[in-house]
Amino acid sequence: MNNVLDFLLSIWVYFTENILTQPAFLIGFIVLIGYLLLKKTILESIAGFLKATVGYLILTVGSGGLVDNFRPILVGLRERFELDAMVTDPYFGQNAVTVGITETFGRAFGDTMLLLLIAFVFNILLVRFKKYTKLRAVFTTGNVQVQQAATAFWLLLFCFPELGRIEVLLIMGLILGCYWAVGSNLTAGICQDLTDGAGFAIAHQQMFGVYFFARLAEKFKKNKSNRKLEDVELPGFLSIFNENMVATSILMIFFFGIILVVLGQEWLIQAEFMQEGQSFLFYILNTSLMFAVYLAILQLGVRTFVSELTESFQGISNTILPGAVPGIDVAATFGFGSPNAVTIGFLFGALGQFLMILILIIMQSPTVVIAGFIPLFFDNAAIAVFANNRGGIKAAMLFPFISGIIQIGGSALIASWVGLSQYGGYLGMFDWATVWPFFTVLMKFLGFAAVVLIVVILLAIPQLQYRADPDGYFLKLDDYDAYLKQKEAKS
Repeated sequence: MNNVLDFLLSIWVYFTENILTQPAFLIGFIVLIGYLLLKKTILESIAGFLKATVGYLILTVGSGGLVDNFRPILVGLRERFELDAMVTDPYFGQNAVTVGITETFGRAFGDTMLLLLIAFVFNILLVRFKKYTKLRAVFTTGNVQVQQAATAFWLLLFCFPELGRIEVLLIMGLILGCYWAVGSNLTAGICQDLTDGAGFAIAHQQMFGVYFFARLAEKFKKNKSNRKLEDVELPGFLSIFNENMVATSILMIFFFGIILVVLGQEWLIQAEFMQEGQSFLFYILNTSLMFAVYLAILQLGVRTFVSELTESFQGISNTILPGAVPGIDVAATFGFGSPNAVTIGFLFGALGQFLMILILIIMQSPTVVIAGFIPLFFDNAAIAVFANNRGGIKAAMLFPFISGIIQIGGSALIASWVGLSQYGGYLGMFDWATVWPFFTVLMKFLGFAAVVLIVVILLAIPQLQYRADPDGYFLKLDDYDAYLKQKEAKS
């Protein structure tokens, strides 16, 4: 019996390491299965697999380049000014759990893979019974699942340190699976509006945040003077900002230039980011302009794989999971709406984060936070994209700024309380600075009753969404054009 279990576990570990936690291959695998279920030829299915996989790999090149481009600033703020600080970053957060889980709780980090499996199964089951649950989105972003499983594992052990291994995996698997299903489902409708019915949802770290700010942005619609970024044609010399690549380049020269000048040429050479004798001016220009390059690469990757994924997923939604849509990386939304919204979201989110970091330093907070690039960019850029789409320019500037403040303040509070700050990192993205601290407080003070309460709260959300529009709720994903006609007829 043990040999059989070991064999099955080895298959799961192989699948997890090579497909489930490798988003490019997971997306390609989904496209392959979807096209086969649609009865496409083997050659067409393989072509779809390759196009989707390559497209996602292009996206990761863009994403990775953006992160690496920001590294001199991240390292500089930490080392140049000798700040003993925690970094808000999913990978720093995962490393913190990896280092601390055995020392603090005497548990094995490998259990996070089992937690991921259980949560994923719960997600699929909840979508399979969508008639009752009203849930429609499957969380497919594997690298994000690993990061979240690690942090969720720590948070549950913090609340229930004496809990046995199986109990930890089942309880947190249930909560995490509900969070994945409910969070990605929350974004399905607003993604349809943004993309004109592309047929996907967000499966990332800021699902509740994106939905919350997207709905708040609707309040700005009443102000007719508040136009969208893409509707603004700037006059005179400002007209150069009408071109996205030019606008991004100029804004990044300004943003990176100020920070790199503060860090200083001498330190950059000492830290080996610059070479001796290299022009400081052209180093700043290169660093700034590469941001625009990687952003363009990212958007190319989005355009390459999204159409393949959404078309092929019809095969899965028609047979295995009727009416379901894939939840994918938040970066997929950057290919829609105004390209300048991405840059605006990043900049105003950075202002909010830096302001909150300064407040923490002034208040002599026990945990000083260094802003990691991933929460700084991906959370706030996405919030700006949706806010601009639904509320215009003012919403695109205001809400990323508020998000930046919340990200830093919430992360500092929760990481200090649960003990992750001492290991140098916390996941730090919007939902994990708001929603998950709320869950942790409930579990710490209400005990096991909180587990039931959290699951009830999560599962009640799609029910409320459905009741708000019972006629259009499923139609919006099944046939977006028909949904628009129905909406027009009602108005």
